[in-house]
This record gives sequence, structure tokens and C-alpha cells, in this order.
Amino acid sequence: MRLAPDLHRVGNDVIAAYLVADATGVTVIDAGLSGHWKDLLLELTEMGRGLEQVRGVILTHGDSDHIGFAERLRRERGVPVYVHEDDAARARGEAKSQGKGGHWRLGATAGFLWYSIRKGGARTAPLSTVVAVHDGDVLDLPGSPRIIGMPGHSAGSIAVHIPAVDAVFVGDALTTRNVLTGIAGPQPAPFTDDPTEAHRSLSRLSAIDASWVLPGHGTPYQAGTAAIVAEIERFEANQG
Repeated sequence: MRLAPDLHRVGNDVIAAYLVADATGVTVIDAGLSGHWKDLLLELTEMGRGLEQVRGVILTHGDSDHIGFAERLRRERGVPVYVHEDDAARARGEAKSQGKGGHWRLGATAGFLWYSIRKGGARTAPLSTVVAVHDGDVLDLPGSPRIIGMPGHSAGSIAVHIPAVDAVFVGDALTTRNVLTGIAGPQPAPFTDDPTEAHRSLSRLSAIDASWVLPGHGTPYQAGTAAIVAEIERFEANQG
């Protein structure tokens, strides 16, 4: 799905990964599920690119529905995979989420599980090798992505800011569609390890100047970082 010139999405509102391109190649942000491999190939073709132009994968955190095809890219193409050092063990399959899902609705949850199964969620391979990143790093990858620490969903959750495409990729630091309830709109993500810490991290997001806010689950949001943080705060206030 083309969002803007040089900015594409792989997947859908259930689970998404993103591609950013420039003259030097392509950066992949998150890797969805293993079955998104074909979607990746199709999207690269739509961009007029190929696998040989993928320079790196950045994981917003190490959960299984974000690392999908990353190990295959690393193993078959030698593509480096970047993840915050505090989530490296999670990406390697050595640690798991401690978060709880919270409220759920049968239809939405069943749809999420069925989509995950259909896209090979049970076959996702953990990473063998990762490159550790830290808050404030600017990576030598297409788009010059900057790493912003967003702990809460996991200890090593990050956002990835790429000014060249006016976008920040937030993984599960927030969601615009709760996969367990089906409720649409900006809100906290389920399965968050430390909801209080995740809420504090939102202040870091509102300080970023970007129109596109692109989550791992839900519709792309284009009204900017300050607006989405304000919407989440209103959502949380209404839940209280």
C-alpha cells in the first residue's frame, strides 16, 4: 500500500510493516509475520525496487508479530536487523511479553488470531543475530532513521523517526485499532508490559515533528504526533 512517495505499508490494519526508500535503497521498519514475505516482494515491486536494495530492518520491539520475515532477510540476503539492546533477547526468542491483553471481544480476537495463523505466525523464526541500537542513534540506512526510546510496551520499545518521509513509526507504543476489541482510534496498545511507563513515553512522541504516525496495528494516522497524543489522553480519560 502506497502511503506517499517512497513510503509504503506491507500488511494491513491488523498487522503492518513499512518500507522507506531513497536513492541508496530501502529501509524496512518491522517485519510483520513470516507469511508477509510475499507481500514484501509485491510491495517492493510496486516501488520499483528489489530485495537486493534492502539495506536494513529496524524492529520497533521484539514481539513475534513484528519480527516475521526479518531472520529470512538476514539469513538469505545478509540484511542487518536492528533492535534496541533491551529487546534483543525478546527478538532472539529468549524472553517473552509480560503484558496482559485486557478486554477482548470474540469477533475481533478471533479475527486477529485467524489472520496471524494464516500469515504464518506460528512459524516465525526468532533472530539469530541482531545489531543493538540505543535512544538517539541515527542509523546509516536509507532515510537516516533516528531511534527514539519509547519503553513501556516492552523495555526496548522504540519509535523510528524518518524526517525525509515526514513519518514516525511507533510499533506498539500505541495503536489505532485494538486487535482484541476491534475498537478503532488512537489508544494504548494491549499486551503492554508497563502501561504507566508507556504513557510517560508518549511525551517523547509529542515532541517529534512528523505528520505520519504509523503503528504496527491499525490505520495510518496523518494528523501529526501532537494530535495523536491528545487523542490517546482523551481516550484514557474517558476510560477512567
